[in-house]
Amino acid sequence: MAVEVGSKAPDFTLNDYNKQPVTLSGFQGEKNVLLVFYPFAFSGICQGELCQVRDELATYSDGNVQVVGVSVDTPFSLKAWADQQGYQFPLLSDFWPHGEVAKTYGVFNEAAGLANRGTFLIDTTGTVRYAEINQPGEARDQDAWKKAVAAL
Repeated sequence: MAVEVGSKAPDFTLNDYNKQPVTLSGFQGEKNVLLVFYPFAFSGICQGELCQVRDELATYSDGNVQVVGVSVDTPFSLKAWADQQGYQFPLLSDFWPHGEVAKTYGVFNEAAGLANRGTFLIDTTGTVRYAEINQPGEARDQDAWKKAVAAL
C-alpha cells in the first residue's frame, strides 16, 4: 500500500552515487524533501523527467525543497548518469536489499523488479504533503509538484 498524504514518511538511509549515506530524517526541521522514485537511470522518460527537475531546480530550492531521486540502480550507474546529465541533487541507490525503500513507499513493481514513478513531497516535520504514483511508461505532470511546493 502506498504512503498517503497526511501520514508520516517512512524513514530510510540509502547510499547516494558517491556511496555516501543519506537519511531522510536528516532533512527534518531544515528542508522539505521531494522524493522522486523512478524506474531506471539512462531510460527515456526518467531522463526527461529528471532533466526537467535539473533545469528547474531553483523552483525547488527557492521553496526550501531538497530533491532526492531514488531507483534500484547501483551507485556506480547513478554516478555515471549524474555526471553525464549534470544532476546537482542526490540520486540514491535502492539496489540492495533490492527495492526495499520502494516497497516501503508502495511503489515497487515486483513483476518488473523496479520502482514505479512515485512522487512524495515531505515537509520539514516528516509529514507527506503530496503523493502520486505513475505506472511504467506513464510520465508525471510536474506542474502538480510545483503547486504542492508552492502550498507549503
